[in-house]
Amino acid sequence: MEKKKFYMTTAIAYTSGKPHIGNTYEIVLADSIARYKRFEGYDVFFQTGTDEHGLKIEQKAEAAGITPKEYVDQVAGQIKEIWDLMDTSYDKFIRTTDPDHEAQVQKIFKYLYDKGDIYKGYYEGMYCTPCESFFTESQLVDGKCPDCGREVQPAKEEAYFFRMSKYADRLIDYINTHPEFIQPVSRKNEMMNNFLLPGLQDLCVSRTSFTWGIPVTFDPKHVIYVWLDALTNYITGIGYNCGGESSELFKKNWPADLHLIGKDIIRFHTIYWPIFLMALDLPLPKQVFGHPWLLQGDGKMSKSKGNVLYADELADFFGVDAVRYFVLHEMPFENDGVITWELMVERLNSELANTLGNLVNRTISMSNKYFDGVVTQTGVTEEVDEDLKKTVLNTLTKVTDKMDQLRVADALTEIFALFKRCNKYIDETMPWALAKDEAKKDRLAEVLYNLVESISYGATLLESFMPSTSRRILNQLNAKPRTIDQMDRFGLYQSGTKVTDKPEILFARMDIKEVLEKVEARKAAEEAAKTPKEPVIDIEAKENVSYDDFAKLQFQVGEIVSCEAVPKADKLLCSQVKIGSQVRQIVSGIRSTYSPEEMVGKKVMVLVNLEPRKIRGLMSEGMLLCAEDENGNLSLVTPEKEMPAGAEIS
Repeated sequence: MEKKKFYMTTAIAYTSGKPHIGNTYEIVLADSIARYKRFEGYDVFFQTGTDEHGLKIEQKAEAAGITPKEYVDQVAGQIKEIWDLMDTSYDKFIRTTDPDHEAQVQKIFKYLYDKGDIYKGYYEGMYCTPCESFFTESQLVDGKCPDCGREVQPAKEEAYFFRMSKYADRLIDYINTHPEFIQPVSRKNEMMNNFLLPGLQDLCVSRTSFTWGIPVTFDPKHVIYVWLDALTNYITGIGYNCGGESSELFKKNWPADLHLIGKDIIRFHTIYWPIFLMALDLPLPKQVFGHPWLLQGDGKMSKSKGNVLYADELADFFGVDAVRYFVLHEMPFENDGVITWELMVERLNSELANTLGNLVNRTISMSNKYFDGVVTQTGVTEEVDEDLKKTVLNTLTKVTDKMDQLRVADALTEIFALFKRCNKYIDETMPWALAKDEAKKDRLAEVLYNLVESISYGATLLESFMPSTSRRILNQLNAKPRTIDQMDRFGLYQSGTKVTDKPEILFARMDIKEVLEKVEARKAAEEAAKTPKEPVIDIEAKENVSYDDFAKLQFQVGEIVSCEAVPKADKLLCSQVKIGSQVRQIVSGIRSTYSPEEMVGKKVMVLVNLEPRKIRGLMSEGMLLCAEDENGNLSLVTPEKEMPAGAEIS
């Protein structure tokens, strides 16, 4: 029987910089959904990628002194590395600089222009550079961008526009007749009341004030505006061909079953994108889910606040699966979630190390202690066993129900409820007490079998959320992951199987004080690395001299008692230098840096036994030592501490 398809996407990450843990949450959330759908038997195609055009990118590249393409190549590579680090199972990573995507965007633009849905005009309004969006005065919130809250600037330029109003009534009708289209419902109400019902304005879909974008083929001074470029990745990535024969992958997978995006870009995905699709005569995606934000303890993450956390940094401390668990478990369905170092340590210790890690470790250790690791089903059951089995077998239905609603945090909670029930079962059956009575050996074996079987079941469900941990548990139990068809039965673990001799610690407990000390040490190191370093200069090395040769040179501290410019010599100063009880005249080429007035009173390093010679008719009886940078700037070598004139330098 052919598998039912499931095509899902994340929003494509904007390549303005390294994604923080709030950005990374989305790919982990999407991955858990994709993995669970595969477990259910769906033929999943999971697409993610990067959004790489626009004014902000052009400005960032210019500041970095590289081309926009070089800039986005670096950042896209960084994003992909983090997605891979987090063990995400995407099928396609699209970049909006991919040639096939760019070609299709140009065809789409031309098609919509020829159709009359795009026209040329002028745009005048308030522009938000970070969001790359125009707003009218009435749309601003306290005079700032309604999406990100940043400052906006007045702007006017020639542009092409899309006739949004042409499709507005059709979209309103679609949303009203497809209640599942926008989730959660609160996002639907926001779109209808704030944007659609008051009346849609036509949308600017090209720009002329920057060049880093996809050119309009028939008017190349215009580049295609980011949202028409970015949103179409969902169809170009699977082989859509505007005006031609699309790929089999596209025919199979479109419409998308789920667009998973952040709540801040819900408007673009539930208003602009559906209207673009209507204009292209394509069916609309089945569902758009606008997930909430993951906030730092003191608010939304931003580099300016200095409160940004990154997935790779957290993974260094806690491990990838612990980070996956945290971001999935702590994010409510509709409200924003919060992440702090303290909360992560608390969850690691209580849920991962104690509830799960300790359960697996105790079960394997008792199996080794009492039965040399061999797990045997004996059939010696008691009433308490039935409640455990009922809890285990009901978990699949509960998890599936939550996942169907995209309540991923609740699904994960159900799996950990199974593990907590296993811990309670240990307290109820007290294997250590059974082990003291030889007559209860078969009962003890059955108890340990029930535990291993229950853990195997739970580990199978855990794979969608914590894939590495799931594999590690099953490997220690010498068990295989189950198919969904095997989840309706208790007792599939092969009796007589031997568990590992040495159980590994899945999650080690952490001390919050030590973690915070390490965090502060890392921050200090990062700040130190940002501190501008003094420039260094490498000069051509001279031949080595012997110590005896060096010992012939006599250096002393001198005090400059008077100084005059040498007439008709732009570079020379003539100084009278007190060295001990003597005063010597020294001519130096330092006038480009020092005035005669600056020289008086300085303590300097003098080479005093240099053969005297005439310079511009003046006898020079030594040499003042200077340092010189690459620009020819000079600095006299002076003693660090107060020293008397004549002090020997050795």
